[in-house]
Amino acid sequence: MKPHVSATEALTEQQTDTDHELAEACKALGHPVRIRILQYLKQASRCVCGEIVEILPLAQSTVSQHLKVLKEAGLVVGEIDGPFTCYCLDKKKLARLKKLVAGL
Repeated sequence: MKPHVSATEALTEQQTDTDHELAEACKALGHPVRIRILQYLKQASRCVCGEIVEILPLAQSTVSQHLKVLKEAGLVVGEIDGPFTCYCLDKKKLARLKKLVAGL
């Protein structure tokens, strides 16, 4: 049997989850290269595979690491297409992030 949880405790737990979600997204946005990747994906308005490496003065492995962070935060979605992974913005997650930031 579950112990009784007050409305205040439930709100606090929900707020903690929301705060954690916002903090994780902000952490992922905490590097200028990741901001540039998101801007590029937005401008491209489609999934891209290899072009991201071409626009940045970084090694492919470094770009891959930044994409991994963005993917783990849910800001981008990666789909495997043969030997490549194609990346797109997760528009629902970005809309959610916008809402969370507006609530500050």
